[in-house]
Amino acid sequence: MAEPSEQQLRVDLAACYRLVALFGWDDLIFTHISARVPGPEHHFLINPYGMLFEEITASSLVKIDLDGHKVDESPYEVNPAGFTIHSAIHAAREDAKCVLHIHSLDGIAVSAQPEGVLPISQQSIFVLASLAYHGYEGVALNEEERPRLVRDLGDKNFLMLRNHGLLTVADNIPDAFLFMYLFQATCKIQIRAQAGGSKLINVDPRIIAGATAQAKQVTRGAGGALAWPALLRKLERSDPGYKS
Repeated sequence: MAEPSEQQLRVDLAACYRLVALFGWDDLIFTHISARVPGPEHHFLINPYGMLFEEITASSLVKIDLDGHKVDESPYEVNPAGFTIHSAIHAAREDAKCVLHIHSLDGIAVSAQPEGVLPISQQSIFVLASLAYHGYEGVALNEEERPRLVRDLGDKNFLMLRNHGLLTVADNIPDAFLFMYLFQATCKIQIRAQAGGSKLINVDPRIIAGATAQAKQVTRGAGGALAWPALLRKLERSDPGYKS
């Protein structure tokens, strides 16, 4: 599949921000979604600090380098905590074309549980097949945390930041969004199931071992791209301003 142009990437990333807001996973102006810009330079797009996710447009996204310097003129600044987390992953993983991070209440609630994600739902098997954990070190402002974050993530697509939130990594925006949809649903189901007070039934580990192959089968090998056009149509009906 050919890489998207920077303009197409901007439109898709702005759509991703708006969809995160639409699904209720945003945290005011905080957390971030970043996407690597095509080309030999290691530049990526990230949200302008101070805008709600529902306000972000393709043209307002800020292009920065791995040192946090703005590449193009922009009246907006970048959150240093967002830069610390996202730049570390983009620098370490060639396949990290999109990094999506949220502070959802369900995700934080599960991240504070010693067992983390439990194998109790169909959604959870896809998460558990590629899940890592990173211990809380405070607000992500310390550059010394970056190698530990990268080490803990390894080659996984899902990262649970203890006492903090959820993060997904993918080589395209639709996959990163689909991964986060599954991650958030997994946590929401777990919190609801635990509220019932009954003993929970675990999924057989052998099923989890085959989850990645099953995911490819049910999405016809397209991953998040299968649902992405429908998600954009949903966004068009309620919030079409993201493309400007």
